[in-house]
Amino acid sequence: MTYKKIAVVGIPGKWSTEALADALEEKTDFRLVVDMADVTADLATGTLTAKGVDLTNLDGLVVKKITEVYSPNSLDRLELLRLAEAAGVRVFSPAVNMLRLIDRLACTVTLRNGGIPMPETQVTENVDVAVKAVKTFGAAVFKPLYSTKARGMTVIDSTQPDAEILDAITAFKAENPMMYIQRKLSLPGQDLGLVFLGGTYYGAYARVAKNDAWNTTINSGGNYAPFECDPDVVEMARRAQALFNMDFTTVDVALTDQGPIVFEVSAFGGFRGAKEGIGIDAAALYADYILDALS
Repeated sequence: MTYKKIAVVGIPGKWSTEALADALEEKTDFRLVVDMADVTADLATGTLTAKGVDLTNLDGLVVKKITEVYSPNSLDRLELLRLAEAAGVRVFSPAVNMLRLIDRLACTVTLRNGGIPMPETQVTENVDVAVKAVKTFGAAVFKPLYSTKARGMTVIDSTQPDAEILDAITAFKAENPMMYIQRKLSLPGQDLGLVFLGGTYYGAYARVAKNDAWNTTINSGGNYAPFECDPDVVEMARRAQALFNMDFTTVDVALTDQGPIVFEVSAFGGFRGAKEGIGIDAAALYADYILDALS
């Protein structure tokens, strides 16, 4: 038994949060799940407290989920964790690294600058440019800068009447002034999640779309399946995640007619896909990794 005090930042009651807390408790005899909604920062003293517990006195904080739904508030919550880091608490993964993944644009720019293949993408605040992008792409996916599991995404097709295209773009822009527009790819009914722990590749799973759903997310009825990746795909994903220096992450990849591409690198990684698609207990592996890092 290793007597380290390591808390899990996540959503109380959610399977992945509780699975990680279970794994750490089994190895440390300490359990604490922190909901960031309960956290208070005192900048004068440099303390960070949650329900009477000073998080700056812990050995480690592991972030499984920072908010249920991504928003700029998610970035503010990560900024608070920098107080714990300044007090000497190891945060898995480092807060600054996660910040660049919560914001889709920050992730995209980093991947682009790192030479990682990605779908054709335009980012604009101009409605006329957005209309032109739809016409150029044939079909485009409009993505909020802060979202997960395809929430808030809209597909707009160039075959729609011009007035309908304009209305759809205007409605999207009302909620998302900076429009992130990506060519809709013709995919073989699935995309991939490649799992990395400490930069080491642990395997891949496929997210398989249900019926004719345009996306493969579990929220849209998709399911996980085993998948064996070619070495060049693994190497591309390895290079992508290395740009962010994450402790645990999943790289979202698609195989297209033009070659493999990366959609994004996850700020937190998926435990369920690793379990159901690869057959590994990511929570237990992560707990071992954390304890090794703190020893």
